[in-house]
Amino acid sequence: MSISNITVFMPSVLTLIGIPGLESVQCWIGIPFCAMYLFALIGNSVLLIIIISERSLHEPMYIFLGMLGVTDIVLGTSIVPKMLGIFWFHMPDIYFDSCLLQMGLIHMFECIESGILLAMAMDRYVAICYPLRHGAIFTHQLVTQIGAVVTLRAAILATPSLVLIKCRFQFYHTTIISHSYCEHMAIVKLAAENVQVNKIYGLFVAFAVAGFDLTFITLSYIQIFITVFRLPQKEARWKAFNTCIAHICVFLQLYFLAFFSFFTHRFGAHIPPYIHILFSSLYLLVPPFLNPLVYGAKTKQIRIHVVKMLCS
Repeated sequence: MSISNITVFMPSVLTLIGIPGLESVQCWIGIPFCAMYLFALIGNSVLLIIIISERSLHEPMYIFLGMLGVTDIVLGTSIVPKMLGIFWFHMPDIYFDSCLLQMGLIHMFECIESGILLAMAMDRYVAICYPLRHGAIFTHQLVTQIGAVVTLRAAILATPSLVLIKCRFQFYHTTIISHSYCEHMAIVKLAAENVQVNKIYGLFVAFAVAGFDLTFITLSYIQIFITVFRLPQKEARWKAFNTCIAHICVFLQLYFLAFFSFFTHRFGAHIPPYIHILFSSLYLLVPPFLNPLVYGAKTKQIRIHVVKMLCS
């Protein structure tokens, strides 16, 4: 029997089923997802408005925070509207090219977010360990260059995944994606052809981005903690320690959920699909939800301007 008799040739439309096994309660799951998205959208938008309008906040730390806000808004907007369409309005169909576009945006802005978190960790490292040289090192020109490099790296790493799927695969076992959004491995598993190259490239990107960024973030915070514990003033030591712990919690939950989703797709056959899909969705929703709280509300200068905005 030929391959074309048992498979679908170049489907134009795919179907996202949402969360397998929880179809009957998806409408209720959509409520906290929508609330998290709206909070992330409003919180990050407020941060952006404040950072852009206040010249005193045009410093590296706040510029990176603004970049993170833009990334979180795009990341959330690329998945939540379609996800709610599946959960609430029974609109599971998505054009194949739109699915690839969503996948590209998700993986590109995941990579950008990881790069910005690394840049923020390096900025904090220089600010705490070499405070007198911080202004000379982290100039506006360097911040612009970092933003360009982080974006370029994400585009270079995300594009081959799209090309490999679009150009290599013509036959598919099914058009039904057992996921709530278009994730790389969820699409690759549909193919009726050899997917080894796609799997290897996915592994390479994951370890190239997360491995590199997480290693240098960890080294930065080790040096920060060493410097903080040497501070003579107990109050200053506690303030720096408290800030670092909040940032580290954000890093840990981001990379924990990322690696859980990544390895479950490849080696987690015994894990129920709904657990995997829920964690994969939270992986993209929790960071945009938490970042305005951790990086915004806990920053004194941001907090002051938010209060001024609310009062006015």
